[in-house]
Amino acid sequence: MRDMRSNKQVVHLGNVSLSGVTPAASSWVDTKGFDACTIVLVNNTITDAGTADGFTVTMQHSDTTAAADAAAVVAADSVDGNISIQVTADNADDALGGGLGYKGSKRYVRFNGVGTTGTNADVSVVAILNKPHRAETTFVGTKVAAT
Repeated sequence: MRDMRSNKQVVHLGNVSLSGVTPAASSWVDTKGFDACTIVLVNNTITDAGTADGFTVTMQHSDTTAAADAAAVVAADSVDGNISIQVTADNADDALGGGLGYKGSKRYVRFNGVGTTGTNADVSVVAILNKPHRAETTFVGTKVAAT
């Protein structure tokens, strides 16, 4: 059996409250020193996903931690061309919403969520960094707040 814990870092990017159509972003994960990043959405409590459109989280990236510099990841910079996760079920509490892989060249990556008029949800965002330039890594990493 191989040791994967020493070759990855897991970073909790925070809980994000989604209310109506107001955008809400997670903290950033700093990808410096790693060659692979996956960001995972965990549904905590969904009181109302809204209409059939529910809510969507989109992967963003930036060279800085400035919120104003955040840009949506393009398909070419993501694994399989997927850049967003959509949740439409009110009963999707305490469940994995999905995950997206990042392969772009920007240093910082995060999720930005936005709902529909009736959206009321609390989600957690977790980043998993793999392929470190130097192993052994610190298993639990630190998030970076947007400035």
